[in-house]
Amino acid sequence: MPKISVIIPCYYNEDNIPVTTQALLENERLFPQEVEFEYVMVDDGSKDGTLEALLRFEKENPGKVKVVKLVSNSGSYNAIVAGMENATGDCNVVITADLQDPPSLMVKMYEYWCKGLKLVIANREERQEGFFKNLFANTFHYLMKNFALSNLPDGGFDYVLFDAMVRDEVVKMKEKNTNSLFLMVWLGFDYVSIPYVRQERKIGKSRWTLKKKLKLFVDSFVSFSFLPIRAITTTGFFLGMGALFYGLFVVFAKMTGLIAATGWSSLMMVMLFVSSFQMISLGVLGEYLWRTLDASRNRPNYLIDKVYYSGKNER
Repeated sequence: MPKISVIIPCYYNEDNIPVTTQALLENERLFPQEVEFEYVMVDDGSKDGTLEALLRFEKENPGKVKVVKLVSNSGSYNAIVAGMENATGDCNVVITADLQDPPSLMVKMYEYWCKGLKLVIANREERQEGFFKNLFANTFHYLMKNFALSNLPDGGFDYVLFDAMVRDEVVKMKEKNTNSLFLMVWLGFDYVSIPYVRQERKIGKSRWTLKKKLKLFVDSFVSFSFLPIRAITTTGFFLGMGALFYGLFVVFAKMTGLIAATGWSSLMMVMLFVSSFQMISLGVLGEYLWRTLDASRNRPNYLIDKVYYSGKNER
């Protein structure tokens, strides 16, 4: 009897939980009767009534729901891995708690898994969101696809179904400052992508601030691309060659009287440009070095406070 673990990271989703969980339970009707469902709800350090709403859902569905409470806010992708660590399904689904992604698509994803695919991705063909959100998302995924992970689907994704083998590999990696969903693609399993239109959020307010979005971009790009390092090397090479030829030209021009002695303005301009490039280079190198240091310290990405299951505190 196949078992599906539905993993949902939750952060300030008090108002979403009753609606989302009801939609998920109703969605079970689309599946064959022999399919068993497990819901792994991860409270990522919420300070509202999210945990209480999750515990009500667990109490109403004993033996079917696990509520994983993290000690503090660890980030959406770490919360997903925490849910994966506690999932027991033959296949697993990650879906957001705000119901912007349609649960009804899950049955089609499951059918592909039954055919042998270990990874099925629902990619956003279109987003019914604001201009700036769409601009950031489209730019982010364009850069990731063209300069980091070329096998990413178009449009980006947060909604994915994957085999237990994929889940176990991602959990074993314990990677820091990365994107756990992109890691699934990086593993190299064949996948199929199903395009859909992401709906506008109707309940609650998104906690994805600009600061978090920028951190996600830097973490994802640095984790999967060496382009920033290669760009520094290439730029440095051409700057060096340019400086060499310019120096030879100045020496030749002065010896032949072609030009008069140059003033401080051009010299200062060159110095400021080179200094700026050096500071940017140090910043890029610092991002890589800091991540190496962070990984070497072996600190956990998240701490699980409690796991509620069948109305009992499991940990």
